[in-house]
Amino acid sequence: MEDVTLNIHVNEYTNRVLGVIKEMFGLKNKSEALNKFVELYGDEFISQDVKEEVVMEIVESAKTHIRKHGMRKMSISELKALSGVKS
Repeated sequence: MEDVTLNIHVNEYTNRVLGVIKEMFGLKNKSEALNKFVELYGDEFISQDVKEEVVMEIVESAKTHIRKHGMRKMSISELKALSGVKS
């Protein structure tokens, strides 16, 4: 993953929390502490990566559908059946 440089302003409490995380995990600076915090709690808000197998499965499923049905619209029941969702 590529690093991004940020200039941020945090309140005193956030600064103290980052300081504690820095010390707890033996990190070099508060930037690493912020990264560690996001590593620990970020999945609650957003998934880090989509696995390649999942993407390939979706692409193959779409190709199969297009070969079979062309570009016609799919009904909700067809979509549920294709994705394995039960009613």
